[in-house]
Amino acid sequence: MDITSVAAVEQAVASFDPQIVLNAAAYNQVDVAENEPAAAFQVNALAVRNLALACRQCGAQLVHFSTDYVFDGMAGRPYTEADATHPLGAYAVSKLGGELYAQAYLANPLIVRTSGVFGPGALQTARGNFIELMLRLAGDTKTIRVTEDHVASPTYAPLLAARTADLVEKGVTGVVHCGGGTPISWYEYAKLIFQEAGLTPALKPTTEREYRTPARRPKFSALSNSRLESLGLEPMPPLPVAVRSYLQMRKRLLAA
Repeated sequence: MDITSVAAVEQAVASFDPQIVLNAAAYNQVDVAENEPAAAFQVNALAVRNLALACRQCGAQLVHFSTDYVFDGMAGRPYTEADATHPLGAYAVSKLGGELYAQAYLANPLIVRTSGVFGPGALQTARGNFIELMLRLAGDTKTIRVTEDHVASPTYAPLLAARTADLVEKGVTGVVHCGGGTPISWYEYAKLIFQEAGLTPALKPTTEREYRTPARRPKFSALSNSRLESLGLEPMPPLPVAVRSYLQMRKRLLAA
């Protein structure tokens, strides 16, 4: 459904009368959002308000997924839930807006911030994910250039879903970080992907100065999972293990 429609959201939530509503919808075209800030805000912020109001009317808990981009990346270390937010662009502002709307209208939302999500759903979408992009570029003869001065904590979607289910079952509320657990530059991440895939394309590091984008991005936006682990949840596995799992699942799905 169109979550930007107040009527559609109210009707859907009322008809299902759910105990939990999980919102994984997002406008996530970071660079395009610089020219379409209103569209990004409509989906990432105002639509969350619609969901929050509908959840409040039927007593449901809202579980909303947010992003590491609510931070400016200047801390130089993985961010915790206690760190102050400072979004750098239209997309980031809209995602923080969604968090604030959820907290403004509900007493018990669960906001799960994550980073660089990759999962098998990318095989069915036009935009894919970073791993699919790297695998596609590896089939070309051109040198692949990836930034080495931006660090994130890439997160495997099935594990993110599993940890979210654990948080819901434990009745956790508030903001919780669930990143991949491994701070890594996008260049080193690309190297890891090719290593796990058994590929050897020409790969060169580049920097933000050489590769300008319309939107400003946080340079170090990795997330700390300390609260997640303090709640007794299983730590996220090392990134090589997650990438290997993704590639294995990818192989099975493509074969099928």
